[in-house]
Amino acid sequence: MSITVDVSSHAVKYPTSPLAHPLDPLTYQELERAVKIFHDSGKFGSDMRFVSITTRDPDKDFMHAYVAHAPYERLADAVIIDGRSRSTIEAIVSLSREGVISFEITKHPGQAPITPDEFVEVEIAAKMSNKVADALRKRGLDISDRNLICVDPWSVGYYGADEDPKNRVARATFYLRKEADDMQYAHPVEGLNALVDLYRKEVIKVEDAGVIPIPQTQRNYDRRFVKNFRTDIKPLEITQPLGASFTVAGWEVQWQRWRFRVGFNAREGLVLNDIRYNDVDKGRERPIIYRASIAEMTVPYGDSIQTQARKNAFDIGEYGVGVNTNSLTLGCDCLGEIHYFDFDFVNTAGEIESIPNAVCMHEEDDSILWKHTELRTSKVEVRRSRKLIVSFIATVGNYEYAFYWILRQDGSIELEVKAIGLMQTAAVPPGESPRFGTMVEEGCYAPNHQHFFCARLDMNLDGPNNQVVEVNTAADPMGPDNPLGNAFYTRTTVLQKELDARRKHQYETARTWVVQNPNSKNRMGSNVGYKIQPMELTVPYWRPESEIARRGRYLDYHLWVTPYDRSEAFPAGQYPNQNPGPDGLPVWTQKNRDIVNTNVVVWYNFGHHHIPRLEDWPLMPTAKLGFMLKPTNFFDTAACMDVPPSMAKKGCSMADKRGFSTNKISRMSKNRIRRERLEAEAESATQEQAKDGGSKAGSKRSGAQAPKQ
Repeated sequence: MSITVDVSSHAVKYPTSPLAHPLDPLTYQELERAVKIFHDSGKFGSDMRFVSITTRDPDKDFMHAYVAHAPYERLADAVIIDGRSRSTIEAIVSLSREGVISFEITKHPGQAPITPDEFVEVEIAAKMSNKVADALRKRGLDISDRNLICVDPWSVGYYGADEDPKNRVARATFYLRKEADDMQYAHPVEGLNALVDLYRKEVIKVEDAGVIPIPQTQRNYDRRFVKNFRTDIKPLEITQPLGASFTVAGWEVQWQRWRFRVGFNAREGLVLNDIRYNDVDKGRERPIIYRASIAEMTVPYGDSIQTQARKNAFDIGEYGVGVNTNSLTLGCDCLGEIHYFDFDFVNTAGEIESIPNAVCMHEEDDSILWKHTELRTSKVEVRRSRKLIVSFIATVGNYEYAFYWILRQDGSIELEVKAIGLMQTAAVPPGESPRFGTMVEEGCYAPNHQHFFCARLDMNLDGPNNQVVEVNTAADPMGPDNPLGNAFYTRTTVLQKELDARRKHQYETARTWVVQNPNSKNRMGSNVGYKIQPMELTVPYWRPESEIARRGRYLDYHLWVTPYDRSEAFPAGQYPNQNPGPDGLPVWTQKNRDIVNTNVVVWYNFGHHHIPRLEDWPLMPTAKLGFMLKPTNFFDTAACMDVPPSMAKKGCSMADKRGFSTNKISRMSKNRIRRERLEAEAESATQEQAKDGGSKAGSKRSGAQAPKQ
């Protein structure tokens, strides 16, 4: 259902809070009103539970015409699980009209995401099952000591009748703790899974591949197990005596030349809306991205044994990172002068829960922005770089994922993802070694796996009509135009149709892609643009004919480009949970729509290839990955020339304040004196040569050479 409003006429009669921008997350009070509207409507039954209620983003055309504080209809999207009809319901509620305006069983394949309370229900159902108890007794475990038996719920993917999307199921995997603070992944209960019906909250199938001894070695990360902490770490203080350089008004942020709106939802977590840069050379604010988010992430495991082979979590579509977000703590998660954004959401019962400090925003020093030492004058110009970071951290099962959107003074935008946490483990029989993983303890190994992320970039470079060009570098053939064989050049290709834009990185040609606006030119007459600059690159190593490949077809390419369609929001489809696939990008792009000089969305996939190390055990240090969007002929000159010089610290010499060391000055002074002496000698020789015809001077100066620069 699409609802449009003529904002130019201000004809809407549904006023909202003057602070509520159409893209802002729903407030605590708005969520309460939405739940009440559902209950009062009589449509919400006792067998139903909420998955999410979130702001319904207006169409882009609406937002392009929107006038600040103009009346508009405030809408919210809701996803609801109906236990009686065993279905997923999608609803739209109008907070302005106080009514439910749409309430329908979804036509999308798959199941709604697994909710946090269903995680708990999986563990309870598994521990209450007699079949599970029998399987545990075969392994010498007593189900009566339930606190030491740990159950991890997993989405089931799709492999046949057990995972049919008409059912709503999850798979339970088992681990053991030796004591209350023990780390469970050191003791995997191998060969045992249980399938849990989430509607009936009971185990419907036990999968037992046979008994393998449970690894017994304890390896813990909790602070009380660390015998000796380092004692040579001195305090490191980060202070901003005059406060931070950014300003915040509600969900809108302004920092130096940047302006944008922070958004947040239960599924994607942090969203950046309406990102703009104030171009002082052109004297105007320029739009860059309409909406930026991580729309999906997939973690496929690369092991063939029964308990591991079906592990392939679509963490955003199957669980949601927003609803699993941490409350961040100053001094631990964030340092410096911090501004926090809180996030409110509904739980399955319709109660409002809050995550204080869900999003952290702060500035960081980022080393040198630019510098040059002029050798002939010894003059130094240097600027230190500062960046603005907007971040959140979500815990999904055994892993933490930290997402950092970074804005820089040179006009670039970076997304850095940090994968942290505990590795999944499996057990092997005594004397055996795993083929698809790394041994971390006697009888215990961590399987090979990967982490993939899909950035959805709804572009808006100098206006809504953009396009994407591919840039490949080639060496020029040797010949009259390249006699020494050193020259190389770039080939630029405009991607015309959706199927043309299914692209992979290529090292041999240093392939990259630039989003351009063909209707906006820089001072040299070329299209303005932003380039996608990669970090770590990898591809999925699943077999193309496998079931996980069918569900994860959006990862077949690093780049996809589609024309904007508000219904096309998630690359693996609206509901990846139990979705047989393919869905999402591989289906939409079969229309092969035109993507030249139109309203385009860029989908960029990047990943981390994780072959476990002993250094990742028992707790994995941060693995960093991501990408950068770099202005490429977007600005007419360097966008950071107006960054002022930094103040020198007290106690520095005058030489230090000029930007170079005393030793450097001494060396420069000696070189300058030597150069001046040689120049004087050369001038004297020239004068002498002019007097006597040059014979005597020529003989005297025959060994002189020009000074090296």
